[in-house]
Amino acid sequence: MKKVLHIIASPRGVNSRTLRIADALIKKIQKDLPGAEIDILDVFNEKLPEMNITRVKGKYMLMSGQELSGDAIAAWEEIKNHINRFLAADIIVISTPMWNFGIPYKLKHYIDVVWQPGFMFKYTETGPVGLAAGRKVFVVSTRGGDYSAKTPAEPFDQITPYLKTVLGWAGLEPQFISAQPMDANTEEGREALIQAAIKQAESISFA
Repeated sequence: MKKVLHIIASPRGVNSRTLRIADALIKKIQKDLPGAEIDILDVFNEKLPEMNITRVKGKYMLMSGQELSGDAIAAWEEIKNHINRFLAADIIVISTPMWNFGIPYKLKHYIDVVWQPGFMFKYTETGPVGLAAGRKVFVVSTRGGDYSAKTPAEPFDQITPYLKTVLGWAGLEPQFISAQPMDANTEEGREALIQAAIKQAESISFA
C-alpha cells in the first residue's frame, strides 16, 4: 500500500485556492492507487517542536558525526518522529501559498525540524548526499502575482528555488503545479487559472 503525506501550509481551509488544486491531485492519486493511505499534516495545527538550544546542540552532534547523547536524546524524540513520518511516505504533496515572495513561516519551521543531517542527507568527502531519494514530491502553489518563468517578477519568486534546493539536498526532485496571478486578476481569470492547474494535476499518472 502506497503512503501519501500531504503537508498543508495554508491556514484558509475550505477557502484556500491552493487546497482546491491539491485536493484534485490527492483524488487523482487515490484514483490511480486505490487504497493509498493519506496522512495529512497541517503545519498551522500541528504542534511542531521548537529548535531550542538543546535540540540545536543535538544537531551539531550529528553534523560532527557523533551520536546523540545526554539531554539531546529525549529532546530529539519529537524531531525523529516527524522525520520518520516524512520518510514513511512514498508520495509527498506540499500545498503552499506564496507569502511575501516565499513560503509561510510554519512550513519553514517544519523544514527546519525535519531536514537533519544523518536522516535527510549526509556529508561525504565529495559533498552532501541525499538520503530520501526515490519518493515523488509535488509542490502545489498559488501566488497573488505572476512570478512565472521569463516574467519581470520571476526573480522575486522565492518558493521555487528554495524548495528545489531544500528538497534536492535530500535527493528529491519536486514537480511544481502553480496557479498565478490570483490577486492581480478578475474572478473569472482566477477561476480559469485554478481549473488549468487542476487539469494539470489530473493529468499526472501514478499507476
